[in-house]
Amino acid sequence: MTDPRVLVLHNRYRVEGGEERAVSLHLDALASAGVVHELFERRSSDVGPARAAAALIRGGAGDEGIAAAVRSMRASVAHAHNTLPLIGARGLAAAREAGAKVALTLHNVRLFCATGLGERDGGPCTRCRGRNSLPGLVLNCRRSLPQAVAYATALSVHHPTVLASVDRFVTPSAWAADRVAFLGLPRERVQVIPHALPADAFAERSRAHEGAYALVLSRLSPEKGVDDAISACAAAGVPLRVAGDGPERGRLEALAARTGSEVELLGRVSPERVQDLLGEAAAVLVPSHCHEFSPYSALEAMAQGVPVVATAMGGLPELIGAGSCVPLHDGNAFAARLAALWKDPRRRESEGEELIARARANHSQERFTRDLLRLYRDG
Repeated sequence: MTDPRVLVLHNRYRVEGGEERAVSLHLDALASAGVVHELFERRSSDVGPARAAAALIRGGAGDEGIAAAVRSMRASVAHAHNTLPLIGARGLAAAREAGAKVALTLHNVRLFCATGLGERDGGPCTRCRGRNSLPGLVLNCRRSLPQAVAYATALSVHHPTVLASVDRFVTPSAWAADRVAFLGLPRERVQVIPHALPADAFAERSRAHEGAYALVLSRLSPEKGVDDAISACAAAGVPLRVAGDGPERGRLEALAARTGSEVELLGRVSPERVQDLLGEAAAVLVPSHCHEFSPYSALEAMAQGVPVVATAMGGLPELIGAGSCVPLHDGNAFAARLAALWKDPRRRESEGEELIARARANHSQERFTRDLLRLYRDG
């Protein structure tokens, strides 16, 4: 097979997060491997709610530009990340019709779920499966009836086009692959390619034994369970810093004040500041209420040798090890594991060293690039 030529497709979110990180690292890996590639990007922030809803229902905001981009660079592969609402199923179909094989990386369950989280009432939800998006409409999971109607319509109507247009679906964990198969994708068309970090993201050694606080790196939304982290830190007597922003910030500030614990909400911080925070952290907390596919917050902590305390949700046990996870809604277990780490600096250092080795083995850029090229060759 000739060397691949890759068009990367992505619809940037209004509030950027882990998927933008994944796209950036994907592009870095292609560049490092000398693969000819281009990025075709649309931004949700460029359109208002009405235009976004219209594009969602139509299956994209127009496919002409995508087909032209495939032909212009003679792309052999179109590899998409987020597609909603402005790329959509029609964009995937256009890329395939223009002559490219199509891969779609799934970072969540947005192919089936109106929120993409697969979460409802503080726990996992699988009511919407295959083309059946009606439960999300009936329950108004978007908390907006017009949005609920738009998503329910789009997810159901365009599901067959997605299945017909995508040659290979990609997930960052085996758990995620099994989950999307359970929800309606052919498992034989789902390939696991774990997330990766560049070489300079890995610490030479763990400094967690010197750590001065627990750290949360997260969007501040209900499904992330940040209130559980605040409660656990209060119970364990551990200072907490929270990097991130979102609709829950006011409520979390009030909770921190009520508990009387030492909590500092830092707001949204730069990637450089994240590295600084990790360098001084004793533990990173991932108290998620939804099934995380493979969160970068945990992976970046691993690479820096910082122990992770997480709920046993989704791909987290696969990523960091089942022994580092506690059951959902078991606040006592979460606080006890955190307290045990806080009181034992040598344990923190030992766990941190093990996590660095685990991250190097499973999440190097070299391994990621090798898996990508195999996908492009065999897909």
